[in-house]
Amino acid sequence: QVQLVESGGGMVQPGGCLRLSCAASGNIFQINTMGWYRQAPGKEREFVASITSDGSTIYADSVTGRFTISRDNAKNTMYLQMNSLKFEDTAVYYCYADVIRSWFSGASTLWGQGTQVTVSA
Repeated sequence: QVQLVESGGGMVQPGGCLRLSCAASGNIFQINTMGWYRQAPGKEREFVASITSDGSTIYADSVTGRFTISRDNAKNTMYLQMNSLKFEDTAVYYCYADVIRSWFSGASTLWGQGTQVTVSA
């Protein structure tokens, strides 16, 4: 069993910052791409950012320059540093990881349970 556990969500004022973490645990041989999606009330889930195992990153236009994704491969943990938060960043943030469990298996995409981020005055 492999689990992704997110932490770091909360409530913050506009212009504030938060740091989300996503830790993978269990039977892991290798993790390829990891990333974040978010879903605001009444909206579809949208891509936020992703990072490959060698550190290549992609960001949604809406968060470029404000959010930074990173990972610690030794700890199987990924981070999302969110600065200059706006009202429209309010959402449940979900992490995902493309996990390979063994030398003989392919990658499967796993999701975390989600963590709430609320930007409010």
